[in-house]
Amino acid sequence: MPELLSKYQPPGKTAQTQNITPASAGWKYVGFEVFELKAGESFSQQTEDQEVCLVLIGGKADIKTTDLDLSDVGDRMSPFERKKPYAVYVPNEDHFTVTATTDAEIAVCKAPGKGGFKARLITPDDIGSESRGKGFNKRHVHNILPETEPADSLLVVEVYTDEGNTSSYPSHKHDQDNAPHETYLEETYYHRIDPPQGFVFQRVYTEDGEIDESMAAYNKDVVQVPKGYHPVATLAGYNSYYLNVMAGPNRRWCFVWEEAHNWVNSPAYGD
Repeated sequence: MPELLSKYQPPGKTAQTQNITPASAGWKYVGFEVFELKAGESFSQQTEDQEVCLVLIGGKADIKTTDLDLSDVGDRMSPFERKKPYAVYVPNEDHFTVTATTDAEIAVCKAPGKGGFKARLITPDDIGSESRGKGFNKRHVHNILPETEPADSLLVVEVYTDEGNTSSYPSHKHDQDNAPHETYLEETYYHRIDPPQGFVFQRVYTEDGEIDESMAAYNKDVVQVPKGYHPVATLAGYNSYYLNVMAGPNRRWCFVWEEAHNWVNSPAYGD
């Protein structure tokens, strides 16, 4: 099995810091890239058979596709401003060019496209938010591209977890194609930490022990979840942000809790 932790690589000539493909991850659906651009720098791609969601993690950029010509997209300079982001959906068999108007951090989320939708701007007003959990299991969510919004395969969400809390917990999984009980969804976690020298712990494990890895994910690292449970724990003094990308054969997020820890969802915890 490929390594589940993809370490941050400082931007070189291509400005790319992460590059996860189905081939490198050993799966079928999710691709994920990050680019760090200086003001005035740009990159372009053909989408080919993939639909794309461009997420402005931080900074502003001009973004062009076949049908869109967007100027100065973005608002927050850092995800830890906790504002909702701007994003752009681009269908398969299209192309895009991103030109930074300030220093910018751009996530490129990919999954198979079917040509069912047109390119569009996703504004903060289009993005729902919710708080989940209680006690030391609290997190805040921005639903950038949920299953209720148009796309062929992609599900994209960002999550904030304060110091000392757990997230993606109680442990849950979505690795069986058995809707509506559970759906098969591959997933990436792009981790950002505040202050940036910190780290979080993430464990990826299956009930049969085929996978059981515990990782220290530092700022701008990616954890890949091909299957199994995948909780995240923060440390005192360090707040967590992560961007999730999910995709599979069925664009629905149906998951099951690990029975041993599901009691944390009950009224007996956190009151």
